Amino acid sequence: MLSDLAEGLPPSIEVPAMGLSRKPRRRAIPSSDHRQKDAIDLRHIAEKRMGPGIMVFNSSRKLVYQDSVALELCKAINRLDGLEKTRTLPGRVVAVCHEVKRQMQARTHAKDWEQFRVKDVLSNCPRPILICGVGIPDYENAQQAQILVTLETLGRRKHGFLDLSKERFHLTGREVTVIQQLLKGWTNREIGNSLSVREQTVKEHIKHIMEKTKTTTRTGVLAQLLRL
Repeated sequence: MLSDLAEGLPPSIEVPAMGLSRKPRRRAIPSSDHRQKDAIDLRHIAEKRMGPGIMVFNSSRKLVYQDSVALELCKAINRLDGLEKTRTLPGRVVAVCHEVKRQMQARTHAKDWEQFRVKDVLSNCPRPILICGVGIPDYENAQQAQILVTLETLGRRKHGFLDLSKERFHLTGREVTVIQQLLKGWTNREIGNSLSVREQTVKEHIKHIMEKTKTTTRTGVLAQLLRL
């Protein structure tokens, strides 16, 4: 019997009923409005998945390569600094390159850079930007060494991650307030003045935040939280 045969077949194989034929279903053609919405959705997904911008410098810290993402992020940083009409590199990018160059005097092998990065976070942007630098040393010829710098927008819009951070790392309300001030790039003294507390108290708050987020620097704290 047909039903008996069907029992011995794999589940993925269908046995059609005798004497019945299936009419092919008509595929609905999406409207132009739907196609436009899908295209917009895909663009949003692509933007979210866009990788970091890449810049490569030679041993003299001269720019030898820059992709389009890095170019646009550098322009955005310069606009915030009032330098939108210039083509100079942002000062914070130059500072990262300088620090990588300095570290390369001691870290002369590629293996020395496997677990080490020079990082800086620009928090005065609509979306914070992480600048990350790594050395690519040449043991035989130091003049052939290179510096790789990446620029990447982090997390959600500026303060959208604070509630998540508070819950995940068990931060107090005062610690969240301190983080908000860190995002503005304020010093410990400026934070203390705004909260009417001593500078030492601010240092204690930051120490507790570092312990909870398992970081060791102010920049590390911001980088950790902004990844949420």
